Amino acid sequence: MSLVSLPPTAADLAVARAAARHASTREETTLRVVTWAADEHLVCAAAAAFWIYGRLLRRDATLARNADRVLACALVSAIVPHGIKRVVDRKRPNRSVVHWPRHGIPKSGKPYDSFPSGHAMHIGALASAVAEIVSPAFRPLVWCGATALAATRILLLAHYPSDVLAGLGLGVLVNKAVDRLSR
Repeated sequence: MSLVSLPPTAADLAVARAAARHASTREETTLRVVTWAADEHLVCAAAAAFWIYGRLLRRDATLARNADRVLACALVSAIVPHGIKRVVDRKRPNRSVVHWPRHGIPKSGKPYDSFPSGHAMHIGALASAVAEIVSPAFRPLVWCGATALAATRILLLAHYPSDVLAGLGLGVLVNKAVDRLSR
């Protein structure tokens, strides 16, 4: 048991129940593939590849600083959720809302590791970093894509909406902290 037990809100439960009612094996399989784009291992590997490109292959100071920031955001957002999950217990909706039949809904991660969504934290940290790097015209696209990717965690019933919102918000804070510490 952790220090804090965090029950889902009524809105969390309503969204999770609606997602469970509309789940299908085909959709859940597709979402499982899509959600891998925010997995900490893949995110850290992609950030490391960008860092290698920005630091070692190109001699551009701005690109190097951006590569440092993206890598730092990826690493911090990979560590922080694990620390929070040691303190906060929240049962995942795929364990508390979904029973039989499961309609392809997977059992994600550890049963009590719902809060916050680590995938959403990676997304929030990297989307906020990338949004500051790209042209202002592309920023809405970055955030639309990030929001859609984060929503997969809700539709897979791996997390409640509040877990995902907290993860996105904490990810943005990670980016801000990395930016402030790097100055």
